[in-house]
Order: sequence, then structure tokens, then C-alpha cells
Amino acid sequence: MKVTWQALAAGLALCCTVAHGQTPAAGAAGTGTARAQSGADGSAATRRTGVAQVLIQAPWLFNARTRYAHSMPEISGTEITVTRDTTVVRLKLQPPIINNQPRQLFDQMPGLVLAEQQNPTNLNLSYRGLGNPQESEYLLLMQDGIPMEMDFIGYPTLYYLPSFQSISQVQMIRGGSGLLYGPQPEPVINFISRRPGKTTRASTDQVFGSDGLYSTYSSISGPAGRWDYLADFSHRQSNGQRANGDYSVDSGDLALGYRIDPGQKLSLAVHAYALESGMPGLLSGAQFRANSRQTSTPDDRDWAHRYTAVLTYRNQIDRNSLFVQKLWTGYQDLVTRADRYSAGSPALGTGATLASQKFHYTGLDGRFLHHWGQGSAFTLGYTAYASNSPYTEINSPDPLIAPYGASGALFYNDQRRTRYVAVFGENLYRFGRFHVVTSARIDHEQLYTHETAAPHPNLVHGTFSRTVPLFGIGFGNDFGRGNETYFNVSQGYRPVRYLDIASPFSNFNGLNNPASTHYLTYEAGVHGWPLSGLYYDASVFQINAAHEIETEQLTPTETIDVNSGDLRSRGVEASSAYDLLRLWPGVPASEHLTVFANVSILNAKFTASRIPGQTGKVPAYAPHYVLKGGVTLRGVRGLTMSVMVDAVGAQYFQNSDTALGSTPALIPAYTVADFTGQYAWGTHWRVEGGVSNLGNHRYYSRVFLFGGSLEPALTRQFYLGVAYHL
Repeated sequence: MKVTWQALAAGLALCCTVAHGQTPAAGAAGTGTARAQSGADGSAATRRTGVAQVLIQAPWLFNARTRYAHSMPEISGTEITVTRDTTVVRLKLQPPIINNQPRQLFDQMPGLVLAEQQNPTNLNLSYRGLGNPQESEYLLLMQDGIPMEMDFIGYPTLYYLPSFQSISQVQMIRGGSGLLYGPQPEPVINFISRRPGKTTRASTDQVFGSDGLYSTYSSISGPAGRWDYLADFSHRQSNGQRANGDYSVDSGDLALGYRIDPGQKLSLAVHAYALESGMPGLLSGAQFRANSRQTSTPDDRDWAHRYTAVLTYRNQIDRNSLFVQKLWTGYQDLVTRADRYSAGSPALGTGATLASQKFHYTGLDGRFLHHWGQGSAFTLGYTAYASNSPYTEINSPDPLIAPYGASGALFYNDQRRTRYVAVFGENLYRFGRFHVVTSARIDHEQLYTHETAAPHPNLVHGTFSRTVPLFGIGFGNDFGRGNETYFNVSQGYRPVRYLDIASPFSNFNGLNNPASTHYLTYEAGVHGWPLSGLYYDASVFQINAAHEIETEQLTPTETIDVNSGDLRSRGVEASSAYDLLRLWPGVPASEHLTVFANVSILNAKFTASRIPGQTGKVPAYAPHYVLKGGVTLRGVRGLTMSVMVDAVGAQYFQNSDTALGSTPALIPAYTVADFTGQYAWGTHWRVEGGVSNLGNHRYYSRVFLFGGSLEPALTRQFYLGVAYHL
């Protein structure tokens, strides 16, 4: 077949791949085939990629029994992931994570840096030194392909997490991940919700633990003719380890599916979430060393609610063509009460500032995938998104002001709006054992802001628009028995945020109009499944970030955001897992003893900056090493147990690499171990337990730039409970 460069461009992405003996998840798409696959337990199953169910054998086909133990299929639904580095955590392969402890969830994902906090208000993740982990602003987090951030373009902060017991797996996609779902460079963290069961199932968990922890999770799911359904509800509450550290979290999910015919299905998913949490406050370095359990803000508090409905239409048009259309809409709010205290007496509140942000959002996402030729495929799609986000702050003399319906002196008001649209395409093209993937995406973002009240004189009123084309290309080669090399070059960018153009904290000059930060990522590696129970992945990478936004002080009272910073991150990432019981052929296939480890070695620095003395410095939250590992025993006499260890190197908390007050410039290195386990008792009962921070290590991994205030991490906690399953 003769392919011209014009055809490549017109397709918005030509790509090819012959992954692993031409039975990738795409299958030999032209014939609607499927590949043998399984989880880590090694029991073979068939992964369907079309209506037909055929398994093609190839002379170099590796042992497919462990193919998907740790990574994604090369074509997953309408997404092409071949030549991208992927990691998948399947929650059924480990004990339940009862208290949504993110450290235990991300242990198998190399390079992710977690800035820990004691209360479950938000999640703080960073990767490869690309930005501050505060509220995971530099990553794209999704639930079933739908953004989880409050506004993933204008205000990409994360104040919502589904109950981990309602999640079946978590996907981590690097190398061009922004070309799949959004503009962000990498990675995408995608939480995949549990699906309705093929038979009626119900369960309930009741767990108690230290610091007054109580956790319950109940679910029911099953089929009903052409319908299927799932409903769950979870509640967690705790007194916390510090005064005013209490919290209460409620979340629930409802999923309904209707099978129109064998190829078409209509699904509705509703996710509801409510959080109330005390905020015990940040500590200086000296306060932490003196008493890490003291409280600095006894009345500060956060409230958050989120309600999202997602309607999905899926049409397997024929064995080669799949169309998926999603429509989602919802609402989220975040209300924060910050008290004002008398000098030297934090116990006496003299008033409070109540900050309220509301987000009304609606989005469309449509994708079409077509298999063609001998294992090739292309996908085309679009995303459209709109959000309205009023932001107000009021001052009140009442230090215990209620979060909703309260009145006071208006301190700040900004009527904000986001409009975003993107079109994208990729093509996968195979040449024997070689494969090539080309990708393209065009993004258009528009932010509108209208400040009517602010603590500064320059009120901002205007529309800020950007149109950004993005491209990517990947190459791969299958060799030996179950091994593949991959190379990927991809572009990404970080959209301009609301706080870059209007903020209660900055008096922006009228010329303020920063551009987006652009990223170019190179990654080359090799991974494979050469033996039953063995998986490995190793890669080298470099990311060049151009035009990072930096704040320049024009006058003592006036600032401007400028694109003057360049950053380079390079390093090595490696991970491996091996089921030791596969060494003994007589051991039942349902029993496993899996050892896993992953490491990230990072060298990051600023290569250019308008700030004097900044060039050559190490960016914040870029530890030289992140090492994670553990061992999981599963299916042996009803036992499932995991011991996991995280070791994170020292890291700066600000880009200037300097101390603030009594807080040192470097967050000290730390190592933390966790244990989780469960025991199946009879047919329906299960006992669950765990201990986090086994060594009771006192440490911190999150520091704010305001005065170098830090947040202590949790010391040792335990829980024990019982579950009943039908």
C-alpha cells in the first residue's frame, strides 16, 4: 500500500503497529480478532476488539497469559496507546484500600510524587519535576475519560476523589497522553469505575480504626434483561490526628445501562460527592520540630460538593468500527473558611474570610475508531467544554460563619468563564514487526474574567484566547519472545489558568497576557512479558518545557506574568513485577506471590529564566530518586496481604532552592512502609485490616510558599473491619 505524506496529514495521524505478534488489543483489526489476555493470575481470557471472537496465532506470539497484568491494551476502546508507556493498577489484585490512602494506590506507578496531607480535601501529585504538586495542577486526572478537576482548563485543581472501593483500575499514560484526552503534557491518570456484574452481587464493609475512623461501603449490581445496574454508597469519618482535623466524606454512584441491540448500548452514570473537613493549619519548621501535632488554625474549614452525570452512547458499527459519544454535565463548589486571629493567640478568632468558588460545567466528547489493513487503525474525535465559575470572597466578624447563605462585606468578586474545543486524530500503521503512530490535535481555549471587587486597584475585565496545534509520533518494534521497544516524541502545553490573568492575590498590570507553557517529551524504552508471571519496563526520557510562566515585579504594588522560564527534565524510569509462585508448576494458578519494584531517577534544572540567579537551579518537587516496591500474597488459604515501601529523595519546595523562615530549603528524604490484608472467612465473610506508616515515621512532603509553612504527614494508623458479600 502506497501512503503519501499528504494522506498522513489529512488523516490527522497515520500510525502503524505490529505489537506483539499481531494480536494486540486492536487485534488483527481487519478481521475483528481478539488477543488472549489475562490479569496477573495467569488465567487466560479473550479480549474482544470487534464483534467477532477469533484468536490469530503468530510464530513469534509470546506467552499472552500475563500480557495485561501491568499495562493497557495497545488499542483500548477508541484510544490508541501503543508506543506510549502505560501502567495499570488493578485493585482486585490487592487488598482493599479502605481509607482512600493514595500512597497505597500509586505505589505501582513509577515517578509519581505525592505531597501528603492529613485530611482528604484534595490530592497533590507531581511528575518528573514539571510543577508544584499543589492540588495536582500539572496533571490531568479523569474518571472514565471525564475530567475530575473543578475546571480542567481554567482551574485544574482536584478537590474530588471517588471511593477507591468503587474503582476497578487506575491507568497511568505517559508519552503523548495529552494528545489522547487534553493538552496537558503527561501523564493522564484515569480512574476506571466498576461495571455492573453479570450476576446479581451485593456487599457491605464496616471498618473501624485509629483516630475515630469509621468507614462503610455498600454496593449492589447486576443484570435485568436488556438493562444492567450498579449502585454504591460510601461514608468515611475521622477525628483526625490534630485538633480541628476531623472530616466526613460521603460519595455515591449510580450506573444504568440499556443494550439497544448487540452492537449498541446507552449508559448513564451519576457520581455524587460531599466533603466537610476541618483544617488544623500549617506549621513552621520550628513548630513541626517542637510538636508536629499542634494546631495553628482551630476554626478553619473546607466544604466541597460535586455532582456529575455522564451519558454514553456506544455503537460497535461493525467488527472494524467503533463510535463512542459522551455528554457530561455537573456542578462543583469549594467553600473555605479562613479565620483571622489575634496576634500570638490562634485560639481567639476575630473574624473570618469566606471564599466560595462554584463551577457549572458541560462537555461533549466523541470518538470514532476504525481498524483497517492488516492490524492498522485510525481514530478521530473532538472535545467541547464550557464552564461558568463565579468566585467570591466575603469578610465577616463571625469566626464561625456558615458556609452557605452567609452575608458579609464583599472582598473579592470575579465572574469567570471557560470555553474549550479540540479536534484530534491518530493513525496506527503496521509493517511486520514494526509499528508507527502519528498523532495530531488542535486546541482552542478561551478564558473570560470580570473582576468587580478586589483588594487591588487594577480590576481585570477581558477575554483571553489561545489556539495551539500539537503533534506526536511514535515508533516500536517487537522482538524476541514478548518484548517490544518503543520511542515516542510528543507535544503538550499547560493552558493559561484563571489565576494567571486575574487573582485576589496579585495586582496585574494592564499588559498582563501570558502565553501557555509548551512541552516537548522524548521517551525511549523497552518492555515485555518474556516469562509467565514476569513483566518489566525501562525507559529514558527528556522533557523540555519552554516559556514557563514567572511573576515579574514591575513596581512595589504591580506585577505581570511573563513567559521567561525554560526547564529541562531528564532521567530513567524502570519497573518490574514477578509472580514467584510461577517458578513451581504444581502451584495452583489462583495462588500468587508477586514482588514488584519501580524507580525513577531524575535530573531537572532551569535552563533559562528572567529571574536573576534562577538559571541552573533545580525546580521544586523534583527529587533525584523515587523508589517504590512491595510484595503481595494473594489466594493462598483465603489470605491476601501486601507490604509496600515508598522511598523519596530530598526535594526543594520552591524553585529558588532557598529556605523560608525556619523551614529548610530541602524537604528531607523519607521512607514509609504500609501493610494491608484481608482473610476470606467462609463463603460470604471477609476480615479486613491494615497499618499505614508502620514505622511511625514523622515527616512532611508538602510545603507552601507563603512563609514556608508545611503540612505534617500522618503518623501510624490502623484499621480493622468485616465485610459481607452475596
